[in-house]
Amino acid sequence: MNTIKNSVRLIGNLGAAPTIINTDKGSKIARVSIATSDYYYNDKKEKVTDTYWHNLVFFNKSAELAEKLLAKGTELAIEGKLVNRSYEKEGEKKYITEIVVNEFNLFKKEAQA
Repeated sequence: MNTIKNSVRLIGNLGAAPTIINTDKGSKIARVSIATSDYYYNDKKEKVTDTYWHNLVFFNKSAELAEKLLAKGTELAIEGKLVNRSYEKEGEKKYITEIVVNEFNLFKKEAQA
């Protein structure tokens, strides 16, 4: 059960191509956001869609694959863990929650007839 204490699995679509960062130590980092949607019907029987954006981070080999394979709109399944971090921007402390991706799978779009 220890492996599911901090485990996230999502299927969604990328909002943009990954941003790639090459570190001074030779590592590679890829960052991108994935959108997931939830549907429900309101009191008026109207279908309502809520879209949620999640920040993804890929490191090293995963980042290299993300750079080669991922593009805006790509449908993808990910498995990873939640990580919280902070940083300073213009003297103000900011907080962010990200998903560090351990594994991912692409979904192929089938040709439309």
